[in-house]
Amino acid sequence: MSTLHDIPLQTLDGTATTLAEHAGKVVLLVNVASKCGLTPQYEALERMQKQYADRGFTVVGMPCNQFGAQEPGSAEEIATFCSTTYGVSFPLLAKADVNGANRHPLYAELTQLADAEGEAGDITWNFEKFLISGSGEAVARFRPRVVPEADEVVGAIEANLPR
Repeated sequence: MSTLHDIPLQTLDGTATTLAEHAGKVVLLVNVASKCGLTPQYEALERMQKQYADRGFTVVGMPCNQFGAQEPGSAEEIATFCSTTYGVSFPLLAKADVNGANRHPLYAELTQLADAEGEAGDITWNFEKFLISGSGEAVARFRPRVVPEADEVVGAIEANLPR
């Protein structure tokens, strides 16, 4: 059976990878942007990375320039911004489309998952979050304005952490 772990990805520096690199870990996958009103969510994402990393968790960011052209930078510019502005230590993937004809295959799968209100479909804006289990299944979806440290996000992470 194929899982989200099997979908080919690239790191921000262009190295081939997959989410299988994080097999056994709970992943919070977030489409990120450097020039968005929600960009300060990077602070909370980094706090969560530090808080839960040793318990089998990682944040993974995928830059996207589809919403208000708020991620116009090159891979190098994105990496520099994330490390110098927010001290980001979690992995970042190559910039990709999350909606439309050129939607990344990972997001073709993820957007089938409904959020807490029962809504599936297109990503609505930057910083939409998907929780992926250690076995590579999408288990929860949180819309952009749901802050990373919201009770429902933390609860879902803790419920899915390895025992």
